[in-house]
Amino acid sequence: MPYINGKIIKNLREEKNLTQKQLGEIISVSDKTVSKWETERGLPDITLIEPLSKALGVSVAELLSGENIVNKNRAGNIRKTKFYVCPVCGNIISAMGEGAFSCCGIKLPPLSAEVPDGEHSFSTERPENDIYIRFDHPMTKEHYISFAAYVTYNGIVIKKLYPEQEPEIRFPFLGKGKILFFCNKDGLFEISL
Repeated sequence: MPYINGKIIKNLREEKNLTQKQLGEIISVSDKTVSKWETERGLPDITLIEPLSKALGVSVAELLSGENIVNKNRAGNIRKTKFYVCPVCGNIISAMGEGAFSCCGIKLPPLSAEVPDGEHSFSTERPENDIYIRFDHPMTKEHYISFAAYVTYNGIVIKKLYPEQEPEIRFPFLGKGKILFFCNKDGLFEISL
């Protein structure tokens, strides 16, 4: 796991227009201690990580990773849902906008969706008040559709698929939106309804 380095502390301190002495006073250490951290002649004790992150105006995750995480989607528009999939365990994470997520020790990037190609064709039907989607896709242990999601302006439904299962999904019709589906080898695809 990454740990704080002196450059991160110095940059964040300077962005807040704090002197080493002022930062030290806020977290109850000396300015010499802050200087040692910034010149990498020492590291902050684990008990100081949370107070240090608060004093510098960042989250603990930002302090540890050295990355400033800015939420550009404060309104949480569900139509801007992002998906993250762990390549190790297959864990699926969804968020109403970009976030910083990790799983199995790996920082997960947000998936970007593509228009389905010939290898990822599908058919849709509208029986009753549902949407039925059948994928023309292998469902082997090596190559399969992992999940599909139906995203509308006010809701999201995620359905998990497994290898050797029929490549089909049925969603209750919730109105205009989009269907996203994830192939474990080729990534995320999106179709509009």
